[in-house]
Parts: sequence; structure tokens; C-alpha cells
Amino acid sequence: MGPQPVALDPAGGDVHAEAARLRASGPATLVQLPDGPEAWAIASHSLLKDLLTDPRVSKDARRHWPAWQRGEYHESWLATWVGVNNMFTAYGSDHRRLRKLIAPAFTARRTDAMLPSVERITTTLLDELGTLPSGSVVDLRETFTHQLPMQVICELFGIPEGDTRAELARLSEIIMTSVDPEEAGAAYVDVQALLTGLAGLKREEPGSDLTSVLVAARDEEGHRMTEQELIDTLLLVLVAGHETTVNLIGNAVHALLTHPEQLELVRAGELSWNDVIEETLRWAPSVANLPLRFAVEDIEIPDGPIIRKGEAILASFAGTGRDPQQHGDSADRYDAQRPSAEHLSFGYGVHRCLGAPLARMEAEIALPALFDRFPDLELALPAASLEPAGGFIVGGLKAIPMRLTKA
Repeated sequence: MGPQPVALDPAGGDVHAEAARLRASGPATLVQLPDGPEAWAIASHSLLKDLLTDPRVSKDARRHWPAWQRGEYHESWLATWVGVNNMFTAYGSDHRRLRKLIAPAFTARRTDAMLPSVERITTTLLDELGTLPSGSVVDLRETFTHQLPMQVICELFGIPEGDTRAELARLSEIIMTSVDPEEAGAAYVDVQALLTGLAGLKREEPGSDLTSVLVAARDEEGHRMTEQELIDTLLLVLVAGHETTVNLIGNAVHALLTHPEQLELVRAGELSWNDVIEETLRWAPSVANLPLRFAVEDIEIPDGPIIRKGEAILASFAGTGRDPQQHGDSADRYDAQRPSAEHLSFGYGVHRCLGAPLARMEAEIALPALFDRFPDLELALPAASLEPAGGFIVGGLKAIPMRLTKA
């Protein structure tokens, strides 16, 4: 009889405490996903780093997960994560083909070209907050940390202002947090329809935006990307891309306000904003647990179990970020002065996040602008009372109530 799986909290009540328990139980721990399969959770930094570059590990459920091949979980929340057809779920030559098509969207030159837009959107949002009466309390997530990445990604992909953006934001949040089969399934159907409509609009009225570029690549060289791959690629970039940046900025604000000595070091010029961003990504990654990968063949884990061919693997970035084997006895402490904040929060290897430079750039603009505009910024509620974003996948806060200025 094999090990009994550890049931993960579907609400994500305390992903870091849960990750610590997984780390303590060994390099690979069998877990039960909410309303889903068993998987091997990897919370060791060095082991996960190795597995992320191991050709014996795949993200393609259609080819390498027997349960999916048998028709299991197709109606569950997992369908959005493993059933889509884009570079996120591709393996080998399919992954190289799809990544090559989307990579031009995130070149250094194109990212740099977004700088004025990011600065403009940041200034506009802060100007709006600046009109509020002295002592006002706002949800910073709703008014700033969510708005900025959403507007940036929508501009980049040519999504019209108004209801379409609002609906995309609503559906994105459900997809990233919900493990309710009915809710997640409905959101997936709705977002597919929204993006199919967007692709149709860009066919009729192409522009210089990246949706138009992808649609043209699909139509002119259809053998390189199917229509479903096009829609699912838009889903990957628009949903996962902006939601993770939302939490990066929000987590950094929360970390600095709950560690005021770190904020003082930044203000004194002894810490850079880049230091803050990298430590935030390590200490509070935007994605706590990422489903799923699959063993292409048996994988023997040093000092651990054998992950059998076809078994699922869960990357625990919340676990690896605070791994004492990597970061020492202070791994649980937020310390932007630590000598090395190496982390895996943007992935590693061939599936490393293409949008990482854009996310970092947004945070590097947003954070100093926010603290310069509102030097008295403070949490309006005790930090312990803030609710997690929800779900075991996302690492963030549901709301960030802030008092902008002293009354």
C-alpha cells in the first residue's frame, strides 16, 4: 500500500503553512488536489529546478496523462489548466513551435516600447486616487494593483475599453481561483466565446496590436497554429499574464507595509525596488501551486519516492520560495537585503514565463510611484485580518484596504 495523500485546502487558507508541511514531509509528497486527482507536490527548490528542465517531465496531458486520456477530469476545473491547447500545455516540438509564435510579443524591444504606456496608466490611476478626501480608505487591489496590469495587457492586445475588459477581468479571477466545477466550467466557456469574438474582430479590423499579429500569423500560416491554439494562446497570455502581475504588485505593497524597516531602507536608498520585487517573488509568489506536469517515464527522486510514468506533478512555488535548504534559516523572513533571492516564481527552463520582463517593469514603475504619491500609505485593517485571494493556486490577497493619507 502506497503513501496516503495529503489533502490540499481548496480555499487556500494558508498556502505557506501548507507548503511548509509539504516540505517537512520530504522532497516529493503525494497530495490530493481539490475535487481532482492525486499528484506529487514538489516543494524543494533544488528538486523542482531539476524537474523543470528534465525531459522526462511533460505538461501535455493528452500525450502523457493516462487519467486524461481515459476521459477523467474533463468536466472539472482542471480542464482550464491541462485541457487547453497552447504553449503552457505543450511538450517537445509542439512547445517550441507555439513558443516561437508568441515570443515576438515579448521581445525586449516590445517590452521597452510599453514603458510610456505603463507610466501613463500608473499616473492616471494615482491621479484618480489623489482626488479622494484626506484619510480615505480604498481597496488598493481594486483601484490600482488590478487596474494597472489589466489595462496594460488589454492595450497590448488591442482589447476595447468598456464591458469587454470588465468581463475579461471577472472571468480571469474565476479561472485563477475557483475549483468549483460548475463555476470554472462556465467561466471557461464564456472566456472562449469572448476571445473567439476578439479574434473575429481583429480579422475584420486588424491593427498593430498583438491579437492582430497572432491572428495574421494563424491565417497566413495556418499550418503553424490551429484556431483552437490561437484562442487558447490568447487565454494564456491575457488571463495568466495579468493576474500574476496583480499579485506581484499587491504582495510587494503588503510586504513593505508589514515590514516598515524594509520600506525605510528603500527610502534611504539602501535597497533598490528591484531588490523588493525579487524578494517579493521569492517570499510571496503570485502563483503558489501550479497544476500540472506529468512523468513521461519513471523518475527516481533522490532520497524520495519513484514518480511513476503517467503520474501527475504539482509545482509548489510557495514551498520552494521559502525552502531553508536554498535560503537558510531566515527563509520565512521577508528580507530584501538577503544575498540571493533566487526563486522559481516565473518558472525555469523551456516553460519560463515569457512575460516576466513586462511584469517586473510594471512593478518597478508602479511601486515607487505609489509610495512617492502617498508617503503615509498604511493598511486600514490589521494585517492578520486580510483574506487570501482564494483557491490553492493563487498567492495573493482578495482585497488590500488602504488608508492613503492621514486624516
